[in-house]
Amino acid sequence: MPCCAECIGDSYLRQEVIPLFSSEIGTCTYCGSEDVELVDPEDLKEHFEILSGIYTPTDEGKTLVEWFKEDWLMFDHSTMAIPNANQLLADIFDDGNIIRQRFFPSELCNSSTLATWEEFRQELKHENRFFPKTNLDSERINDLLNLLVHTEALADTWYRARIQRGDTVLTPDNMGAPPEKLSSHGRANPAGIPYLYLASNITTAISEIRPHTGELTNVATFTIPPVLKLIDLRHPRKTISPFLLADENTIAQLRGDIEFLENLGEELTRPILPEVAAIDYIPSQYLCEFIKTYGYHGVMYRSSVGDGINIALFEPDSATVGEVTSHKVTRVVVDVEDN
Repeated sequence: MPCCAECIGDSYLRQEVIPLFSSEIGTCTYCGSEDVELVDPEDLKEHFEILSGIYTPTDEGKTLVEWFKEDWLMFDHSTMAIPNANQLLADIFDDGNIIRQRFFPSELCNSSTLATWEEFRQELKHENRFFPKTNLDSERINDLLNLLVHTEALADTWYRARIQRGDTVLTPDNMGAPPEKLSSHGRANPAGIPYLYLASNITTAISEIRPHTGELTNVATFTIPPVLKLIDLRHPRKTISPFLLADENTIAQLRGDIEFLENLGEELTRPILPEVAAIDYIPSQYLCEFIKTYGYHGVMYRSSVGDGINIALFEPDSATVGEVTSHKVTRVVVDVEDN
């Protein structure tokens, strides 16, 4: 029974491995996807054998499917619940017993990177901002960031919003990043170092400026070069494929550091109250400066107020502004939860 990339949901298998083995286009037996490249599950056995090597058999613990779903967000297709995923994994290994065994991550998966980052960010905020004593493994962090380079085609159009003051719509020249002297601290940029913040849709762009009901907003379109190297911090567990790595040791190290990468994404996404922004933005500003020093052009991250994507470009002039349109805010939605 053939399977497809949609069953597993891994980017490397989808882009590099399955096309090499596939000689048929059709409907997948496992997830029901249509008009997809099909492969024999056993063609993927070698890759899954290496990955499964970072999990140690134990009397307790979880099944491999449960670990793969939790650690790497595999089998996330709507039809790939535990039973279907178990059947596929059994067919990949050609072993019905392996799906009934219990496993636990091996000791090779242990990492101190997250704990070091937490110590470092607290020191940046409250102790030593410019000469911190906590040592980060810069080489390791850069290696991890390199796994998060956005490789898919970028959208043609991005958006930036500003509040309209008075009756006059802002001109395109006034819709870019502020000049250095007027650049205040932001989620990604330190004060005095302007970045260009863009959103993937109009609603998210407007939401990011926190307007009030009834206010007029101006939204400009921007185009960015397709060759930009952006670090994608939206969903590290989904973005990074363990199959990219060649051996169990490096995969285990990645599994140990994946939570650290998720925390980096949270630095740019978590809501920050205006009265504490000057302090709480410092770790994400440091992170972006670190990324910039390694030659990347910006970061991509989830919006905390909209359903779209945000990017912060380190070189504002790399984007080209287009037309400006005016939009009235008709409603602002507030969600609450018990504290």
